[in-house]
Amino acid sequence: MPKVPKVPKVPKAPKAPKAPKAASAATAAGEAPILRYCAQPMQHPRQFDPAVDALRSRAILAGGKKWVNGTQLTFCCYKTGDAVPGSWLGKAADIEEVRQAFQAWFKLGIGISFKELAAPADATIRIGFDPAGGSWSYVGRDNLNIRDPLQRTMNFGWALNTPYGRDTAMHEIGHALGLEHEHQNPFAGISWDADAVRRYFQGPPNNWDERTIDWNILRKISPAEVKGTSWDPDSVMEYAFGAGLISEPAAYRKGLQPKGGLSAADKAWIAESYPGVGPKKEIPVLEVGLSQKLAIKAGETRVFDFTPTRTRTYSIATFGSADTLMVLFEVRSSGNLEIGGDDDSGTDRNAKIDMRLISGRRYQVGIRLYYAQMAGETSVMVW
Repeated sequence: MPKVPKVPKVPKAPKAPKAPKAASAATAAGEAPILRYCAQPMQHPRQFDPAVDALRSRAILAGGKKWVNGTQLTFCCYKTGDAVPGSWLGKAADIEEVRQAFQAWFKLGIGISFKELAAPADATIRIGFDPAGGSWSYVGRDNLNIRDPLQRTMNFGWALNTPYGRDTAMHEIGHALGLEHEHQNPFAGISWDADAVRRYFQGPPNNWDERTIDWNILRKISPAEVKGTSWDPDSVMEYAFGAGLISEPAAYRKGLQPKGGLSAADKAWIAESYPGVGPKKEIPVLEVGLSQKLAIKAGETRVFDFTPTRTRTYSIATFGSADTLMVLFEVRSSGNLEIGGDDDSGTDRNAKIDMRLISGRRYQVGIRLYYAQMAGETSVMVW
């Protein structure tokens, strides 16, 4: 059977084993569950200039894959008529489960939204349903690196209208929102029987090679990239594992089975990462030539309104010794449309967007602060 490929020079959708096998619940107590697992595409870790100290790089990594508040996350499920392999096309029942999974995440009242689009070329998240491709998704803003509309950013390899399938849909969308695998959390304290793990995942139905096993199971994620300072064994981002794979903690030597669905920690993470805007809370307005303090802490985001009175090219920029991600949205009745952005993190410059804006149209500027030597001295201005 073909193997999952090595890290590509340019990120592309991963291949996976040919022979699909429907996921099932755990077998008799003490036996390994016969499941197919999510296999994330391997990515090159971000490298920083030596001048960027550890505290600063940690702060950048902590928020580097998260979206900016105000983002409308668009998705499209490949359908008949799209110039893609027929195996990528989903059944109506599975597509409906994807919609419901998006609803489950976004109905928590967070500061980003989602919308299903008909054309893959218009969507940020492009979803296939190839049984031979396994289930996987790119993480957060890594999706923006996959711009070809004929490349998937997410795939489902088994039926989603089962309890395990519904959790799979929630799991992959969790990746798209910026969550990593929970069992790779460095705070979990998991010690693996590495030989047993390799034997299990090299066998059917996963048939993974060693690099895929290391990337998705044995690798510890940087503490900066996980959702908290403790392990959540019930997270929807946690795998179920059978007996004999985990050596420590002792309580999980006979296996690990998450409860299913979104855990309390999952809900807390997304609320903290993408805080919603209450109906009574006004969004600050940017005025030409007048700077406004960002007034947020590292890891937080803030959104500003701007409605130009004249059609021309405007400059929008941050000021101060800070690492920021700035995104410009055009506000439409159908939702925010991202039209520009700049990420200055890890550099000695500030984020800046130069763009022609139309008089009378409403725009929003979303800014995520990664790190600042003096957060209170960071500001934004349009001119």
